[in-house]
Amino acid sequence: MMSWKDLVDNGYVQPHRSSRAEIGDLLALIDRDLRDASIEGLSDDRRFATSYNAALQLAKAAIAAAGYRPAKGNSAHFISFDAVKSAIPTDQVSMLADYFDLCRRKRNHIDYDASEVVTRTETEEIIRRTNEFRELVLQWLKDAHSELIDR
Repeated sequence: MMSWKDLVDNGYVQPHRSSRAEIGDLLALIDRDLRDASIEGLSDDRRFATSYNAALQLAKAAIAAAGYRPAKGNSAHFISFDAVKSAIPTDQVSMLADYFDLCRRKRNHIDYDASEVVTRTETEEIIRRTNEFRELVLQWLKDAHSELIDR
């Protein structure tokens, strides 16, 4: 895990002032994606990728609340899952961030290369872990940045 200083110095994140509106919009997007990921009629690939996006937006919300924004570019997803460990430095968040970073490769394969990439079990696992991540991020927002949330 890199420090915020290292992340900024390496150009991975930029200072950013978040707002209640920004965090609210991200939380609405996250909730939409988690609802969509739960639709049984969708393919496992689409449910997996949609749940992955919710996890990515959770990391983005935590990073924004901490006062940063991932730099745009090819590594933004990787950086988001690394930087969220600095925003919420707990073993549980670190483990989930590492898991989502592994899922990043499968999501890329789903979106750009192939179909029927993941199993039902993998899909159910990412949905479960994304919901767990959501609860951790929401609790952290309530505890550390209550001024940014309506919940």
